[in-house]
Amino acid sequence: MGFDAESGRATLTFLARPEFGNRHGTVQGGILAAMLDSAAGVAVMASLRPHLTAVTVQLNTSFVRPAPLGSLRAEARLVAIDDRKAEVEAEISTPEGEIVARAMAILRILERK
Repeated sequence: MGFDAESGRATLTFLARPEFGNRHGTVQGGILAAMLDSAAGVAVMASLRPHLTAVTVQLNTSFVRPAPLGSLRAEARLVAIDDRKAEVEAEISTPEGEIVARAMAILRILERK
């Protein structure tokens, strides 16, 4: 995992194990959405002060092609941020660089409790 607070970019690597597969032998869509959500969250959290946190309020996901089991890379980029919310774009790709899913996320920024 890596993130850069200045650019608002995060990179995460996931291992899609066989139990993450669907009946077609590819990664189930809900698992891909969770990976995109995690990457978006890291991109936002890297940009926040320690007393703040963020929660996803919207995640629009597009499945581009079937995702193979095995190693996948998620990259997220902070598009906009203010005191109340952040907008993030994220995508997942195979080790060969093929994009398998994309998402646009909106996260609400809150004080930590």
